[in-house]
Amino acid sequence: MLRQQDVGHRIVVRRIVGIREGRTLFSDALGELVELSETHITLSTDAGPLRVPVAEVHRAKRVPPARRPTAAAVVALELAADEAWPAPVRGRLGDWRLRWADGWTGRANSALPVGDPDRPLPAALDAVQRWYAERGGPALVNTPLPLAAPVGAELDARGWTSRPPVLVQTVPLRTLTASPAAPLSATAPPAADVPPVGLADAPADDWLAIAAGRKGGLPDAARQVLTGTPRVRFAELREDGRLLAVGRGTVTGGGRWLGVSLLETVPQARRRGLAAAVVRALAGWGAAEGASHAFLQVEQSNTGVVALYRGLGFTTHHTYLTRVAPAG
Repeated sequence: MLRQQDVGHRIVVRRIVGIREGRTLFSDALGELVELSETHITLSTDAGPLRVPVAEVHRAKRVPPARRPTAAAVVALELAADEAWPAPVRGRLGDWRLRWADGWTGRANSALPVGDPDRPLPAALDAVQRWYAERGGPALVNTPLPLAAPVGAELDARGWTSRPPVLVQTVPLRTLTASPAAPLSATAPPAADVPPVGLADAPADDWLAIAAGRKGGLPDAARQVLTGTPRVRFAELREDGRLLAVGRGTVTGGGRWLGVSLLETVPQARRRGLAAAVVRALAGWGAAEGASHAFLQVEQSNTGVVALYRGLGFTTHHTYLTRVAPAG
């Protein structure tokens, strides 16, 4: 049987669905274990969240993770994410992207080493360091794994450090837009408790204030990052005129990907399901725009937020490390 250590892993559940002519009927479900309680097993499947009463479980066990995405799939998603968070100053080394936004966020101020840099790897990394030195900032390189493992090995040899791992997570939009038959967790509130979510073409001043509080200010370059994607929406959830939760959605990658970012709920309004409502509102907009999947990026160490996304059906596509050049 399953244990709490299995939460977050891929499992298969054989459940009892009925009896016919004296014989027990079973149905199997495969997905990521989201929650395990004394009464229910909740898993995220390709068809959406599934909540199974423990009394109906005949057998359940952990199974090996799904096959890793191809290199082409990782590159495509990384490029879609790059479109969704567009640095105002950009350069190229062959296929590699160089990005600068006056130091606002690591994503917008790092090299993205996907594809061929059109020169030997050591020369490419030397050029990266020169490019960032010319702009007065530290050299950062985002290394999607395992795709950029050779780059990471060269950076290890040069003494570069690593910031905490970031999970790039994805989910089919049909999972987010489906109306769940039951709450995703025992603490999820009834839908009537959640105010409606508005979607704006541009961020309001109080929306920007919440984003600034999370990111440590908003320089001019930050505003270009936030608004520089052609297809973008700013979600705002208000109650009695007061802004309680925000989020940002973009559609990139040839229209396939909805990117979710800057999801935030003010402290006094947390644990009401507001963040999930914002994500689902953005998912509805993304689906109307023709997107089929959603992605987001979250630090692996942020376990509370990772659990929230897991409950919505997100699973890890790949990870990346932000590598930092030695001082001096």
